[in-house]
Amino acid sequence: MDAQEIMALIPNRYPIIYIDYVDELNPGKRIVATKNVTINESFFEGHFPGNPVMPGALIIETLAQAASILILKSPEFMGKTAYLGAVKNAKFRQMVKPGDVLKLEITMEKVKANMGIVETAALVEGKKVCTAQLMFIVENRDAKI
Repeated sequence: MDAQEIMALIPNRYPIIYIDYVDELNPGKRIVATKNVTINESFFEGHFPGNPVMPGALIIETLAQAASILILKSPEFMGKTAYLGAVKNAKFRQMVKPGDVLKLEITMEKVKANMGIVETAALVEGKKVCTAQLMFIVENRDAKI
C-alpha cells in the first residue's frame, strides 16, 4: 500500500500520518510497514534540539497507525474506524534518530466483537527499538465515542 491507499483507510492526515508505506499485509494476521524518520519532522524542533530523538509517544502512535491498517483490513472490520483503547507493556530499547528507518511489525493476537488486540515491534536495522501490546475499539465511521 502507498500513502494514498493508507489515507483512504485511516483518518490520519499531515502532520500526524506516520506510515510511509505497507511492505507486507496478511489481513487479520500480520502487517509490516515502514516509517522513514527524517530531520524535517516538526517534532524534532522541540524534542531535544541539537540531539534530535523521536518521542516515544510518537513511536507508539506510528505502531498504532500500522496496527489500525491491519485491523481495518480484517474482513469483520472493513469500512469501520479503529480507536486506540489501551497500551500495555510498552518498552523502549534505544533512541530513534533522523535518518533511521522504522520497520513496524504487527501481529493480530485476538479479535472480539468490536475489539482487536495486537502485538507490535518497531525495529531499526533489525534491532527492536520499541515493543508494546495495543488494544483497539472498532466502531462505525460515524459513531460518537
